[in-house]
Amino acid sequence: MEWEWKENQVFLRGTAEETPYISHESYGQIYVKFFLSVARLSGIEDRLPILCKQEQSAQIAAGQQLEITGELRSFNNKNGSGQRLILSVFAKSVQKTAGEPQNTLFLDGVVCKAPTFRQTPLGREICDFILAVNRRYGRADYLPCIAWGRLAKEIAVLPVGSRLCLDGRLQSRTYRKMIGEYAEERTAFEVSVMRLCPLERDGSKPLVFQRETGG
Repeated sequence: MEWEWKENQVFLRGTAEETPYISHESYGQIYVKFFLSVARLSGIEDRLPILCKQEQSAQIAAGQQLEITGELRSFNNKNGSGQRLILSVFAKSVQKTAGEPQNTLFLDGVVCKAPTFRQTPLGREICDFILAVNRRYGRADYLPCIAWGRLAKEIAVLPVGSRLCLDGRLQSRTYRKMIGEYAEERTAFEVSVMRLCPLERDGSKPLVFQRETGG
């Protein structure tokens, strides 16, 4: 399977952790949510939030292996509780599968906040940045990304407004946040950058944008 060039593409293959539950209703359409577990080569599993239309969820049950294509979306939580930026994969296609785990995405956007460069105690370079990716109807998704090593150094010097096209994966990590005297365990989601895709001379689209998703 090969992708056509789009600004925001996600391909996942993993195992549903639960039966979908109702998330919200918008313009008469009911949306459901569930978490998909996708194993890395290291054996660590990313637990990723999936959002889809209710009619797409009839075949989904806990333990079902699924193949999902869609987009990575962000939502700004304004209710004052929990995390401020909520990420989820908006599924456009949900199918049963028996294939190997897969976690890959392609994003084409602009750096909307000055990148933050740092080093781990062991001296490994890391760069955190936010990529703004256009969506339909004048909206945009603001997606936290992280790069390592040589890529971290390349991205760290980019000014705000720079266009970036990248390949990567969506990953989850848990952390503890102090709420008064208590520590609350939370899960953060971010894009781990694997490579940058150069643009054509006119800047219209990346030179490398098709990718095999099988296996």
